[in-house]
Amino acid sequence: MHWLLSGPLSTEKLTVKIGGLPAPLQGKKLVQLSDFHYDGLRLSEDMLEKAIATSNKAEPDLVLLTGDYVTDDPKPIHELILRLKHLESRSGIYAILGNHDIHYKHAKEEVTDALTSIGIHVLWNAIAYPLGKELPIVGLADSWSREFNPVVVMNQLNPSTPCIVLSHNPDTAEVLQAWRVDLQLSGHTHGGQIVIPGFGPAALIYSKIAKKIPMSVRRRVPFLETNVSVVHHWEWAQGFHRLGKNQLYVNRGLGTYLPGRLFCHPEVTVITLQGE
Repeated sequence: MHWLLSGPLSTEKLTVKIGGLPAPLQGKKLVQLSDFHYDGLRLSEDMLEKAIATSNKAEPDLVLLTGDYVTDDPKPIHELILRLKHLESRSGIYAILGNHDIHYKHAKEEVTDALTSIGIHVLWNAIAYPLGKELPIVGLADSWSREFNPVVVMNQLNPSTPCIVLSHNPDTAEVLQAWRVDLQLSGHTHGGQIVIPGFGPAALIYSKIAKKIPMSVRRRVPFLETNVSVVHHWEWAQGFHRLGKNQLYVNRGLGTYLPGRLFCHPEVTVITLQGE
């Protein structure tokens, strides 16, 4: 993807407050990367190289990858991991899969095996403790898969213990309000790609008026017509959101679909944890 269509890489830095966060974990730094769509079309080598360099420069305690490494054919994952193996992290790299990573038959296994081969821990309805038992990292199956079942995973957690949940689709934040989620990290939306300043993602605006537009007209805007169904909650398309006691952050991703991005730059997220 040419830089004129994707825009320059943006580094978003935020501090997230977590109630009951143990003192040794305060100040821990996380980096989130998402939605690579590494297929030779949607992500340039230059953008990927800059994203990895930005992540390493942050000297993270943990790198978290939130899905969609490929677009359709899983074969490019074998080239992508040659780049991802240069990611650095004090306590490891943890990943979940997105809907595109399970699109083809056997894609889930191929993508998982490739990431695992370079030491990336793939969580599929699983819990890990890279920062200790005081802060579980939960990785959920993609919400569009038949295996998405947060009840089985979330009920294993002690509600008095803070946790971070990786879930590709931000819509899952609605379901996850049944449990304590101190921070949910998602991607999937690409931030909406086209954002109207003062109004939000074009898909959000379009979704509100689409039913009033004749189908003959809607067919002429295929990007919006197709992508409006990507999520229900386009109001959560990017950035930080507080949902009751839970917190959600949605990364805009690195890959870009045509017709490109507008006021919605590709993103590396650097998160510092703080007690509350």
